[in-house]
Amino acid sequence: MRTTWRSIVVLFLAGGLLAGCASTQEPAEQPIEEPPPQAAPTPTVIEPEPEPQDFNSSGQPIGPSGNVLSTTFYFELDQARLSQRDLRLLELHAEVLKRNSDRRVIVEGHCDERGTREYNLALGERRADAIASFLSSAGISGRQTDTVSYGEERPADAGHDETAWRKNRRAVLIYR
Repeated sequence: MRTTWRSIVVLFLAGGLLAGCASTQEPAEQPIEEPPPQAAPTPTVIEPEPEPQDFNSSGQPIGPSGNVLSTTFYFELDQARLSQRDLRLLELHAEVLKRNSDRRVIVEGHCDERGTREYNLALGERRADAIASFLSSAGISGRQTDTVSYGEERPADAGHDETAWRKNRRAVLIYR
């Protein structure tokens, strides 16, 4: 048994010597995988808000909601007083004119057929002046506004009844 033990010890020593003399093989270098190329980040372009479009292709003024602004203002019989609705609408026209100082507006005053020619011309002028005065008080230069009175000469409706007369008592803004 002594030999068996000796044999086992010799075997272990020989195995240890062989293991100690064995060269360690370094692992082959693995190619380093580079991450897939990432596209360069696209720069964020902040586009400025577009300027409000103040006029459509027909030259009509456009309000902040994109609707065409009415350019006709109606009056009561023998009156040149503007309603609250008219004043709010004229404020929008004033904003359009402020942003477009190169544009001009002609304010035409009109009347129905009742009254004398002279009276209707004077009333039409008062109606046009009421609008021009409001625009001036809203900061619009006098160079941007002109007024003209047509009295009863250019009716919107050629009828001879209250419905026609109501349509003819007006002032109209003409943009240039």
